[in-house]
Amino acid sequence: MLRENEMAEQDEILESLEARATRREQRRNFFRTFAGASAMAGGFALAANGTSAAAQGTPSDGDILNFALNLEYLEAQFYLYAVTGSGLSRNQTSGTGMQGQVIGGRQVAFSDPAVAQYAREIAGDERLHVRFLRNALGASAVAQPTIDISADPDGAFSAAARAAGLIGPGESFDPYASDENFLLAAFIFEDVGVTAYKGASPLISNDTFLEAAAGILAVEAYHASLVRTTLYAKGMETPSLIDATEAISDARDSLDGPSDLDQGVAPMGSGNSRRSNIAPLDPDGLAYSRSAEQVLNIVYLNNMAVTGGGFFPNGVNGALRMSASN
Repeated sequence: MLRENEMAEQDEILESLEARATRREQRRNFFRTFAGASAMAGGFALAANGTSAAAQGTPSDGDILNFALNLEYLEAQFYLYAVTGSGLSRNQTSGTGMQGQVIGGRQVAFSDPAVAQYAREIAGDERLHVRFLRNALGASAVAQPTIDISADPDGAFSAAARAAGLIGPGESFDPYASDENFLLAAFIFEDVGVTAYKGASPLISNDTFLEAAAGILAVEAYHASLVRTTLYAKGMETPSLIDATEAISDARDSLDGPSDLDQGVAPMGSGNSRRSNIAPLDPDGLAYSRSAEQVLNIVYLNNMAVTGGGFFPNGVNGALRMSASN
């Protein structure tokens, strides 16, 4: 009997892996048709020098932490505005480079008390990440660049939603209009943050900085899991939410190169082996990585080598600021 149970479990695992492979092939077909759209947000000019971040030499630990700080500014501002209606103070965003403003952002009238509590918790965590990285970097910490978290039809959220097929031309996606919209907007960020820290970890030489990055990676993974779990649960009653995560995932994957790694929360497998997909993993059960350039492709909403656009209209501050040409 034990042997039969073990064989049944192995069959379920194989079915799940086969389903994952099928989905990957379907997504590759999507990428081939989507590849012609070089920019999600209307197309941004190539950088004048045409070089990539990788061509500029090996980044220092400070470069990597400053790159992470740009992403933490983005997350902190989005969550703080959604929860409180205001963001970080000016003295929390000063530093080297051009200090920018926040475009858009407003408080969400949450209808689900649980989602409201989750949002408050994440907002507090992201504020602490900004403070920690700024303290660790000291005088070399970069200033917050201009960040677009607006609900405008020509804003970054709308451009991302339009490229994913969630809205049509001229329409807008308002991340502050409902709990569900807020969760989908958070979904855009959280998975990317996890892969960014995972990709950066092998490049950090200082053990203290590496431990700090690992600590933030763990928190971002908790956040991503919380968002994915909530979307999955709500999607059991509203399947279009699960479909939306797949569409956003496809759009992200079309930006960061030929690899097919990104995953939404659609269930895996079929029949008795059907299971949730809360943790987006590779075939070995590991979280996957993105380079700084790939992360910039997504936040700039462009699959070309550019130095700004999307959520960072004027680019990020620091040495790592150019995306890759994919």
